Amino acid sequence: MGLRVGIGYDSHRFGEGGPMRLGGIDVPASMHCAGHSDGDAVCHAITDAVLGAAGLGDIGEMFPDTDAANKGKDSVVMLAAAVARLHQAGWRVGNVDVTVITQQPKIGPHRAAMRERLAAVLEIEVAEVFVKGKTNEGLGWIGRGEGLAVMATASVIRRD
Repeated sequence: MGLRVGIGYDSHRFGEGGPMRLGGIDVPASMHCAGHSDGDAVCHAITDAVLGAAGLGDIGEMFPDTDAANKGKDSVVMLAAAVARLHQAGWRVGNVDVTVITQQPKIGPHRAAMRERLAAVLEIEVAEVFVKGKTNEGLGWIGRGEGLAVMATASVIRRD
């Protein structure tokens, strides 16, 4: 089949101090996403969506948090490695759709910059990347401002 779709998910608790790294950019905030790498949950979810669509593993397999070399690693570098793996297997990214679920920070003011950065790494047009922000309406751990979650879908297309 020449077209496949994958789903990715990631969540991170917030840690003290900013900025927050999301979608390959630094978002001004008084907190950050705590994690083994730079905590960019948007890039992590997209990485899993892209790899899953092509049946090429997942982010944890490529960049295990048990490997000290991945401590503080730039998630854009990880996403670029996943895209390279995709290309080596004869696929390319078709489009990506991302939803960031968080009370803060607001995603809208940073959407254009995220889309541009992600499109460059994914090697697709900006029009093929969309990023949305949603709140959790004050419910649960996200609603209490303890962290955020990200869902992503990606289509991949067989390369000619």
